[in-house]
Amino acid sequence: MGARATVAEGLSTWTPGRGLTTGPGPVADGPLLVADSWLVREGRVRGYGRHRERFLRACAECGGPGPRRLVEFWQDVTAALPRTDEWFPRVELTADSMELRLRLRPAPPLGTEVRLWSVGQPDRRTAPRRKGPDLDVLARVRGRAVDEGAQEGVLVSPSGVVLESATASVLWWEQDTLCLPPPRLPVLPGVTVALVRERAARSGIRTAHRERTVAGLAGREVWLVNALHGIRPVTGWTGDPMTAGPAPRAAEWRKWLDGLSEPLPDI
Repeated sequence: MGARATVAEGLSTWTPGRGLTTGPGPVADGPLLVADSWLVREGRVRGYGRHRERFLRACAECGGPGPRRLVEFWQDVTAALPRTDEWFPRVELTADSMELRLRLRPAPPLGTEVRLWSVGQPDRRTAPRRKGPDLDVLARVRGRAVDEGAQEGVLVSPSGVVLESATASVLWWEQDTLCLPPPRLPVLPGVTVALVRERAARSGIRTAHRERTVAGLAGREVWLVNALHGIRPVTGWTGDPMTAGPAPRAAEWRKWLDGLSEPLPDI
């Protein structure tokens, strides 16, 4: 079991028996098989166990280290995470050497709303249901959206159906129904989306899987949902003339989601 000692900001590699170590120089970036990230605020995290299970499951699916080593790695990561300030750590499994790593990053400024690029981008991902292999592809999509004056770009299927954004799941409301893309489509299983759907079920709010084009979201309450920002309502569209719908539900759901944060486990 890992000792309770934080690691330096940056990239640390993990070795069984030695734990996490930061080398004297930069570690070369390379292709990733698996990655997962979450927000840490003053030592508190939302859905931490769910991120653990998603990461361990993805590593197992692509032939990564065995369960015992993955559990030891996660214990050392948990012990190393800072309990003060705001961070956006990422755990990684590399494609070239099956190396487990922790990338400790300060959290970027958090947003409460978002502007979307209305020009749907073709989905170029190779492993859409697993976070990691396509981070570069998604970064380019987001970069193009930023160049167009937006903050996020939307991925669409060959038929034009909305899948998700470059860094978040897409949810929207049709009257009193909370909608999301059908699970048969290539979308990442989002931890935060799962939390939102569970609350909807407990509250008696109907949810539905529906196929919509980007134009089909015009005038609706649309949310981008992820582990970093939580719930961000879409307050503007850039590109094709589209009107963002009002978001009367977002503030209350954001407050509920923020209240789910729990202290990191003691190791």
